[in-house]
Amino acid sequence: MAEEETPAPAPVTSADVARLAGVSRATVSFVLNGTPGHRVGEPTRARVLDAARRLGYVPHAAARSLRAGRSNLVLMPASVSAIGRLVSEWVDDLYGELERHGYTAVLHAGRFADPVDAARAWAELRPAAVIALDGDRLTAGAADLLRRAGVRGVLAFASGPVEGVHTVGFDHARIGAAATEHLIARGRTRIGVVLPRERGLGALARPRLAGVESVAARHTATVTPVELAYTRESATGLARRWRGLDLDSVFAYNDEYAALLLHALRAEGVAVPDEVAIVGSDDLVLSGLQQPALTTIRLELPAPARIADAVHELIETGGAAPVPAMEAVLVHRRSS
Repeated sequence: MAEEETPAPAPVTSADVARLAGVSRATVSFVLNGTPGHRVGEPTRARVLDAARRLGYVPHAAARSLRAGRSNLVLMPASVSAIGRLVSEWVDDLYGELERHGYTAVLHAGRFADPVDAARAWAELRPAAVIALDGDRLTAGAADLLRRAGVRGVLAFASGPVEGVHTVGFDHARIGAAATEHLIARGRTRIGVVLPRERGLGALARPRLAGVESVAARHTATVTPVELAYTRESATGLARRWRGLDLDSVFAYNDEYAALLLHALRAEGVAVPDEVAIVGSDDLVLSGLQQPALTTIRLELPAPARIADAVHELIETGGAAPVPAMEAVLVHRRSS
């Protein structure tokens, strides 16, 4: 005989908190939502917080948004695999700065081929604002859909302006260009460019490749894309056929792929930088610890506080002051 299922317990409501604390539901709302303009005595506030803690009550964000007429969510669409270690630390700091303004940041990792479909999925959550880390995929149509759905601010990191979007300059082509200018200045003319096989990284790798190609086209340099998965086996396979590719240098997408390839090349007896110069990106701690230390591109991003302030301005007023663009700065070390 099948066991009877235990019914799920009824969710705790603000009415339960009010009964236990001996106050009205309105008072519970004022205390737990921090409603401005409503003063509640400290003893009463303490009773409400204690009752909520004992009952395990959590305010309903959607209901609170309906009452307030706006959400406190800031949505950040981004592929998790595309957020490198450098950017993930920056995003963590941004979360804290958004909390300072009273917002809750939510990472949205959905994958959509069409920008308008993506915007429709974001709009379903009714965020107050959207921060698009991969803003080059945004379109004016997607921005308009978000606006009509009540999203008060859209900020995007993109290579160029998008109608209806507060754009912060972040052109990945500049990263590839900076690496290539350095390699050519060091006398390298046969440049490989690592294209990661990992899903989600193509959106960043392709413009970096374009930046390499744009600089090489102005010189007598050739560019050869080389695929590399972030595995030891893939790196070993590439290193074993490296001499057959006849490349004297490589821009390895970022420091993690650069370090992986560096170790594989050295294991196969390929001398760095004598036979091949390597440049990574992001200036991670590990780049300076390699043997030889990796040349890299440091990404100077706008301060998270500056971004959070701009998002708050967009939500409150519909406009914000310009934010400085990302800068790609070469850090020369021994691998090149």
